[in-house]
Amino acid sequence: MTVTTLLKRDSLVVFDYRCSAQPGDAPFAELHDRFSLSYVRKGSFGYQSRGRFSELIAGSILVGHPGDEYVCTHDHVHGDECLSFQFAPDWIEAVGGAPQLWRTGAVPPLAELMVLGELGQAAASGGSDIGLDEMGMLLAARFVATASGRKRKAPPARAADRRRAVAAALWIEAHAGDPIDLESAAAEAGLSPFHFLRLFARVLGVTPHQYLVRSRLRRAARLLAEVPRSVTDIAYDVGFGDLSNFVRSFHRAAGVSPSGFRRAAKGDRKIFQDRLAGFSIR
Repeated sequence: MTVTTLLKRDSLVVFDYRCSAQPGDAPFAELHDRFSLSYVRKGSFGYQSRGRFSELIAGSILVGHPGDEYVCTHDHVHGDECLSFQFAPDWIEAVGGAPQLWRTGAVPPLAELMVLGELGQAAASGGSDIGLDEMGMLLAARFVATASGRKRKAPPARAADRRRAVAAALWIEAHAGDPIDLESAAAEAGLSPFHFLRLFARVLGVTPHQYLVRSRLRRAARLLAEVPRSVTDIAYDVGFGDLSNFVRSFHRAAGVSPSGFRRAAKGDRKIFQDRLAGFSIR
């Protein structure tokens, strides 16, 4: 595991995690030191804590609670990467929300969190003028608002089903720029569309189409933050066949238009001011 400290303050520490564990490596127990939100930007891994097991893929969020023991497994791929925001209790008090939310364990790829994860990654790599401390508070506030209204996931499927669902998600992620429908993804997984849809949603918490759209939105968010290309070109490059559909989908996920998101990435803090208002950053 390669760990790079990107920001260190009393109330917030931001790490870049790059795991080198291989399938077949023996897992070992670890301990969460702080409240944390770790955005999975690449790869996949299993996470077990407090008797629950989850599969995380690109776009997922790993939620940590201080003092909780956990084990990560790497049965499918290697080389997963995370951008981890780790908070002191005063930040958690400022954000609010029920304390048990921070024992959620894992959050599936949700558009409203993924676009912020990508903006945070752009900030971490120097492609945005937004501060990492601002991104930490923004992501925490959005997580609390989102998780407060979500139901607890059903128990995970069998190990073989989890492997099949993760393999399908990796295939969708790799081909997100291409035309993909339910039948073609199901055929790749060797299942009927009905069984593929049910298995994928049960294991990963989103439908194949939702994950496809969100994979495209993830790429679009990164390109908008870092690349001086037109919104139209980006929309088509990431796989949207219709510009208006892209603008609608992106606005629904980010709360702002693609152009507004780009301005925010370049330092226009007024774009997200309403989400940051009321929180003090130390």
